[in-house]
Amino acid sequence: MRLISIPSRPLKIPSAIIISNHGMLKPQNRDEINLHLHSHIPLLELRIRLIFELAVEGTSGGRKELINRRGTTSITAKLRKYLSSDDGTCKSRVEIFGYPCENHSVTTKDGYILSLQRIPRGRTGDSSKGNKGPVLLQHGLFMDGFAWLVNSPSQSLGYILADHGYDVWIANGRGTVYSLGHTSLSSSDSAYWDWSWDELAAYDLPATIDYVYQQAGHQKIHYVGHSQGTLTVLASISEQNLVNRLRSAALLCPIAYLNQIPSLFMHAAARIYLGEQLYWLGVAQLNPTGSVVNTFLKTVCLLTGFDCYDLLTIITGKNCCLNSSSVQLFLDHALQSTSTKNIVHLSQTMRSTALTKYDYDDEAKNMAHYGQKTPPVYNMSRIPNDFPLFMSYGKEDLLADVNDVAHLLEIIDHHNRNDLAVQLLGDYAHLDFIMAENASQLVYKPLMDFFNRY
Repeated sequence: MRLISIPSRPLKIPSAIIISNHGMLKPQNRDEINLHLHSHIPLLELRIRLIFELAVEGTSGGRKELINRRGTTSITAKLRKYLSSDDGTCKSRVEIFGYPCENHSVTTKDGYILSLQRIPRGRTGDSSKGNKGPVLLQHGLFMDGFAWLVNSPSQSLGYILADHGYDVWIANGRGTVYSLGHTSLSSSDSAYWDWSWDELAAYDLPATIDYVYQQAGHQKIHYVGHSQGTLTVLASISEQNLVNRLRSAALLCPIAYLNQIPSLFMHAAARIYLGEQLYWLGVAQLNPTGSVVNTFLKTVCLLTGFDCYDLLTIITGKNCCLNSSSVQLFLDHALQSTSTKNIVHLSQTMRSTALTKYDYDDEAKNMAHYGQKTPPVYNMSRIPNDFPLFMSYGKEDLLADVNDVAHLLEIIDHHNRNDLAVQLLGDYAHLDFIMAENASQLVYKPLMDFFNRY
């Protein structure tokens, strides 16, 4: 294992989402939050239910309409614009910088129609870079493929890889604006949103990788995942899937275990079962820019006493090196929906020391789905020892916590040292890895050096 450590320097805090400023004292540590929440959970659950009931009644048509729609938010005029073939990612974000771009789609075994964008070469067409083969970029939670293209061509990984001779494929997970199709369901149906990251690992990832593999003339694929995009590939290869299609995997902010997550905000949300409350109220789709999520966030702030003025920092950590205009572009265009069931699954992972499939919290339902009373465990130690892995994470990250990553590294300690490179950046937080102005040198250059070995 090669360890690369980059020291800290003074942080630059970008502008971010402003939710509210309660002026309350923040809980000082996780034990304090646990003690406070444990003694007040029945009251908190009642208050949460009342708040969301009021929010539901405040929607057009009230609770009945919300239950019928199961939380589905209508597509705004802006999203309708981006759904059109003339205004998709290729036209609006890639071709304007002189890169060739293609739109593709793939259908999963469970019927979801996913879109992909392909940047087959750099904008200069310089053949001296050679054909380094296909690379697939998989975004994280509440994002889509746009996240890989937020900065300028000299700073965004999607463009950089293309300029260095890679055949770049950008995935868009189910439920995002370009991947709302299904062979039999409408995205306004509750059944459309009946999935968690289990399905992303079991269906979306294999379908996408197999499609790219076929399109690239059966060349094995380099994979780059961020956040949830690392969780799904780790889960899949731990079950011995995909390894015959992949050359390597680069994991930015690697997530497997979440029980040591230091974000008190996220810890509090999981501890008082806010995701489950939404699910029980019939909210199937979680739109980060919608009114239900706004109420969800304000509820956490209110009930925990957090000062939520800078919510981006509270959730992701103190990102050091973001450009404020890029942050605004990200907030305007890259934020995407996920399923409430997915949030519940992630919350279950935060409350457990094990990484398991979705727990239906009912022995009979677990038995029906898994043939056992408890959900099966994803065993990270079963990742093939010789599978090339590049991991890059930051000390300031509140989601991919250094202790959780250390736990993952302990579990795969048997991994061949020559096939595992680990990079720790002293001042990076969660979003720096896809948006930092200096990521091209600090993260992407070492990443491509790793790829060049395979």
